[in-house]
Amino acid sequence: MNYHDPVLKAESIDALGIRIGGIYVDATFGGGGHSRTILEQLKGTGKLFGIDQDIDAKRNILDAENFTFIESNFRFMDKFLRLHRIDGVDGILADLGVSSHQLDEAERGFSFRFEADLDMRMNQNAELSAKTIINEYKEDALVKMFSEYGEIRNSKTLAHTLITERRLRKISTIQELVQIIDPIVRGKRNRYLAQVFQAIRIEANDEMGALKDFLKASLKVLKPGGKLVFISYHSLEDRLVKNFLKSGNFEGKQIKDFYGNIERPFKVITKKAIEPSKEEIERNPRARSAKMRVAEKK
Repeated sequence: MNYHDPVLKAESIDALGIRIGGIYVDATFGGGGHSRTILEQLKGTGKLFGIDQDIDAKRNILDAENFTFIESNFRFMDKFLRLHRIDGVDGILADLGVSSHQLDEAERGFSFRFEADLDMRMNQNAELSAKTIINEYKEDALVKMFSEYGEIRNSKTLAHTLITERRLRKISTIQELVQIIDPIVRGKRNRYLAQVFQAIRIEANDEMGALKDFLKASLKVLKPGGKLVFISYHSLEDRLVKNFLKSGNFEGKQIKDFYGNIERPFKVITKKAIEPSKEEIERNPRARSAKMRVAEKK
């Protein structure tokens, strides 16, 4: 199964600086592409933990004594590591966003290219789905979601259109939603629809809340000198990660100690985000929006 073609694979593994006997976390295990390479470099030593909330990822569990799969949202990483009696790790890798597998599986409802139920849950056991959001959220909540998570310019028009339509019938499938949206599309259709679906997906999975929890957990579990490697795919994620790595908070505010020294929990390795090469983008178009940031815990 072609689950996912890892983006910036060589660059991200190199940034982790794998050392023999180290303890590492692949926080977005997916198809195990990054994990396989990490295990190769560990050469049977140390430990690697792979985390994923998508039950489909369990099909890709790696057969290695020093590998442990954790079926969970990565926001709970620190709690599960404590359960495995891990006090600190040497490196954490997170490749954020939706995987190629999830986009290509029509029934998951992540892509507007297919016809299926409105779903978009990364954890198939979660209660909140895209269908619930579209049919039950109040108009002001829809406006906020589309504005913040999709950066959609006519979010008020979009929200009002959905409210009007759902009074007539329940909106249950991808193509029903697309047909409602089509008359009010602004700009390029595919880009607009992608932004709409991104906003709904982020809300359905509480992606920004999960990312904040995960960043705070990373700071707890990383050893001094441990590396944190992030690959993100939209500006909201990248801004949050950039601020946290720079300042230890999500607003990017500089906090000073009693003596006036700026407190920085990380040494930022990438002053500017690393992006895929033209060759990689040609080979894998979904890599085009990827940005990688790397930091080392002080």
